[in-house]
Amino acid sequence: MTDVVLTETRGHTLLVTINRPEAANSINAEVHGELGRAWEHAQATDDIRVVVLTGAGHATFCAGADLKALGTAGPEGVTPRDTAHWGFAGVVKHHITKPIISAVNGSALGGGTELALAGDLVVAADTSTFGLPEVKRGLIAGAGGVFRLVQAIPRAIALELLLTGTALSAQDALRWGLVNRVVPQTDVLEAALEMADTIAACAPLAVQASKSVARGMVDGTVPTEAQGWELTEQALARLTTSQDTLEGIMAFLEKREPIWSGK
Repeated sequence: MTDVVLTETRGHTLLVTINRPEAANSINAEVHGELGRAWEHAQATDDIRVVVLTGAGHATFCAGADLKALGTAGPEGVTPRDTAHWGFAGVVKHHITKPIISAVNGSALGGGTELALAGDLVVAADTSTFGLPEVKRGLIAGAGGVFRLVQAIPRAIALELLLTGTALSAQDALRWGLVNRVVPQTDVLEAALEMADTIAACAPLAVQASKSVARGMVDGTVPTEAQGWELTEQALARLTTSQDTLEGIMAFLEKREPIWSGK
């Protein structure tokens, strides 16, 4: 079997690759666990100063939750109960002091955008796209996307994306400040690693303190996000029992347009 997450230490940088290109680098329980453990390793290892996260292949950074795993095993097929405190993909609630750079090599819709929002810096391929299309399936972006997107880019632009489910090109993501750099697809990883080297050349404790203060981190949590998570979980609890959510998922699986009832 192929490792679903690959890790490699390059100097002071831990390169982490979601390695499921045949499944659009979607997240199942195994990926969740391996990513979470990579974050734990980075935090505990003094010689690692930066993390770079990317996806295998050229088409997709991460397509979000693995719907097959979700359908066969339920929520635990994606987010196991014993490490649920790490959040989606083992990282969206898993705050570490080491800076995280997302090297977005392709499509990052849904959970892929939420992974980018959970990190600190983003280098994007010129072919990449960002967005939170969950409303088209009767859901919301439940891995922090709803409240983090509004914090990351202008409110009006964020609300347009959230309420319409439309996507942003890499160029528009750069324009609105969702990403730091846009480079040719073939140069994404190299550019992200160069950025990591620049960070790693600085005093590590000062870098970590700067991130912690800037992100409002206290003992591995971000207290200001508590209400956002609570409201997200309440909204998901209501939506997942609705007729529209079931209709959205069935329409997706049947490759047809959904017929909404508002119930």
